[in-house]
Amino acid sequence: MTDARAEEAARSVLATFGGRALGVPRTRLATVARPGRPRGEWHYWWQAHLIDCLVDARLRGSALVDDRLIRSHIRGVWLRNGLRFRNGYFDDMAWLALATQRFGRLGGADGATRRLRPVLESALRHDWGGGALWSTQRDFINTAATGPIALFLARAGERDVPRRMLGWLRANLADADGLMRDGLRVVEGRLVPVSDVFTYNQGPVLGLMLELGGDELPAAEAHVRAVARRLTRPGTRVLRTHGAGDGGLFSGILTRYLALAAADPRLDRQARILAGEVVTATADDLWDRRAVRGWRGRPVVVFPQDTHADAVGETAELSTQLQAWMALEAAAVTVAALR
Repeated sequence: MTDARAEEAARSVLATFGGRALGVPRTRLATVARPGRPRGEWHYWWQAHLIDCLVDARLRGSALVDDRLIRSHIRGVWLRNGLRFRNGYFDDMAWLALATQRFGRLGGADGATRRLRPVLESALRHDWGGGALWSTQRDFINTAATGPIALFLARAGERDVPRRMLGWLRANLADADGLMRDGLRVVEGRLVPVSDVFTYNQGPVLGLMLELGGDELPAAEAHVRAVARRLTRPGTRVLRTHGAGDGGLFSGILTRYLALAAADPRLDRQARILAGEVVTATADDLWDRRAVRGWRGRPVVVFPQDTHADAVGETAELSTQLQAWMALEAAAVTVAALR
């Protein structure tokens, strides 16, 4: 059942939002919203998470996704981004690097991962004791860049640098429960805290703990418990969400990494079950609140932008639909792992 729900999410997102990049053959790119937004609106990191969802579906054995489709989406990002993968935001590029790195492990190698690595390494601020810059404006060191860059490097075989980055996060941005705050703004040479705690920032940090393993595994268990206690809706295991726009991706990203925890046999069984409960409760909530709409003569599923939402809005944004797709793919992984 969970596989079938993930497949329906994949079919609906691809059918509703998919198309050629700038009309060029052998490329694919998703539009930002349906009904459409003004031409030219561009969200690089939304496309990166679409590619990650395609990799999820490919791993699940989806009938809809093959290596050629994934390559066409990577090529579409490169084309739409001005014939390059580099842009002004290091977190954007880290999300794409993580997705293409996972694709490479399936044998689908492409040039994006190799090209992005030195760019991401240039974001590291060793002079501030660690952490990674958010953008080329170089005025914000945050979890959103540090977490995924550290995870990318750890998955590439590095150990010392990702460990130092995780230590920097704990020393500078962890709250009393170990959840990561947003970042440190550089203001007149001083680092000023930005204390928001967002769901998505916890995901790659959890993934990093799992990737490093060893003495980080108890910390990963504690992180799962803090997420379940602090970032779910009262009286439930359903993750809080962050509305539309960029925030529409946030909680879906966290479910991806909670699913890794649920599937990791090195963790305490109760922590695995707890991670799985958060994933499946969130996926169930989004699935149960779905609506069916017509698109080009075919029914498609549209998901709410928020958990516990009363209804699906008239406009569906790519970000919110990817959030639901991620959660449903994560639920499929979780159920299979804990069966």
